[in-house]
Amino acid sequence: MAAPGRFLVSSSQEEAMIKLFGQTAGQLKPLDIDPAVPLPVEAAVWIDLYQPTREEEQSLEAALGISIPTRADMNEIEASSRFYHEDGALFMTANVLSRPAQGTGDPAQQDVFLSMPVTFILVGAHLVTVRYHEPRSFQMYTNWAERGDAPCANGNSVLLGLFEAIVDRLADIAEEAGTGLDLIGARLFDSLPDDGAPDETLDMLVERIGRAEDLNGKIMASIVTLNRVVTAMSTLPKMDAKRDAKLRLKTLGRDLQSVSDHVERQARRITFLLDSTLGKINIEQTGIIKIFSVMSLVFMPPTLIASIYGMNFDFMPELHWEGAYYVVIVLMIVSSVAPYLYFRKRGWL
Repeated sequence: MAAPGRFLVSSSQEEAMIKLFGQTAGQLKPLDIDPAVPLPVEAAVWIDLYQPTREEEQSLEAALGISIPTRADMNEIEASSRFYHEDGALFMTANVLSRPAQGTGDPAQQDVFLSMPVTFILVGAHLVTVRYHEPRSFQMYTNWAERGDAPCANGNSVLLGLFEAIVDRLADIAEEAGTGLDLIGARLFDSLPDDGAPDETLDMLVERIGRAEDLNGKIMASIVTLNRVVTAMSTLPKMDAKRDAKLRLKTLGRDLQSVSDHVERQARRITFLLDSTLGKINIEQTGIIKIFSVMSLVFMPPTLIASIYGMNFDFMPELHWEGAYYVVIVLMIVSSVAPYLYFRKRGWL
């Protein structure tokens, strides 16, 4: 058995690695765990494993008669490894986003999201979740269900409620990412009012666009895995007999499609913003090269004149003119100013 400290559940349940929830009068209630007695799984509708040790997994496996997938198993990408039946239980794995640095006060990490797998196991009337990160959607659903605002009568209801919270959170993240793209576009095209924020260079905008693309890809990957699970669940025979569950699954499918369409539009915006940023970088580089080219043409005539009168020939009549030096200086100035004025008139400078 694992160390008692890992099974002890405080009133806030923040220290527990295995959290058990029952339901009373339509509200989700945390269950106390006594390390001296077997886990009270019969009274639980939801069993949440967060970074479990092998001893904790074995304790739950003995109580439920199932095999808990390892972290390596959860990371497999084959569809058959992410949705399967075993020992009378249904195993489903989907990628869920989390923001580890949220609330830590580190502004450099506030936009960093993780996309990691979470395994959902339906065994009898119980739902078991296995995870190694802390998605905000889990806390969102817990808050709803503890207030009685989300169904939690059994493991199936908890599962659908968690999916709804995950999709809702994905939509929030996608909207937040869209706002970030709006700011990038505003700064890129100089339509953002002066808000006191420091100006961003083009290379900084490229970095922000790259982070936006990374987040957009993670959202889409999560949608794909969730959609696969929701579609597979809708085909289960036991769902046909439950109209409420069937309706909620259809709603989930529509919500996932809506978020997917939004993410695809954002992917096109990201491509446009990246192309625009690279185009502005090319324009700036072209302008710099143009200035160097024009300046080289401006200084070419005086350089030619200076080269001619720097030759070491014995017979150069102009060398003996009394005012030759001043004439050559004036000639060099005129030969450099004339091309400069011409280029300015043509708008090349």
